[in-house]
Amino acid sequence: MKESQSDIAQLQALMDASLARSTKHLQSIITPGERTLTAAQLVQVLVGMCTLSIATVTASGEPRISGIDGHFIKGHWFFGTARGAAKARHLAVRPAVSVAHLRGEELGVFTHGTVEQLNPADAEPDPQWPEVLAHMAEHYGASPLEWGDDVVYYRLRPSWMVAYAFEPEKLLSKM
Repeated sequence: MKESQSDIAQLQALMDASLARSTKHLQSIITPGERTLTAAQLVQVLVGMCTLSIATVTASGEPRISGIDGHFIKGHWFFGTARGAAKARHLAVRPAVSVAHLRGEELGVFTHGTVEQLNPADAEPDPQWPEVLAHMAEHYGASPLEWGDDVVYYRLRPSWMVAYAFEPEKLLSKM
């Protein structure tokens, strides 16, 4: 767990505000204390690589969904792709994105927000890039930069995030 108490408090505030402004239908499914996780619990569950479904939008407004390796660090999703990938082209001009991490019926984490490139090709890398790069190298056993010159990484700054857990205690007992 790489999160500070401040990171967890900010994530909890985001999750509380997101659920509070959600529809009554969603609130009837994701019920605090019964079918959700706290931020402190969520960071315990989202360790390592998590497969994400990412939704981007084409220039003509058509939705596109694909899969990515996501890493949850300090309340943000981090992921990479090739600069020539369709999703990278979409995100370069339309950085709004939605991602979902699903584990069967036991867990669903849904996030909307805006992405930022950590290692743009034509500018200085983001200050958090060395930390993320080290995390990725540790996880994958090699630096993503060794995979080719066209690797681009993003940080998703969430504006909305909720976490559904069918049986939170059972899920947490597996950690």
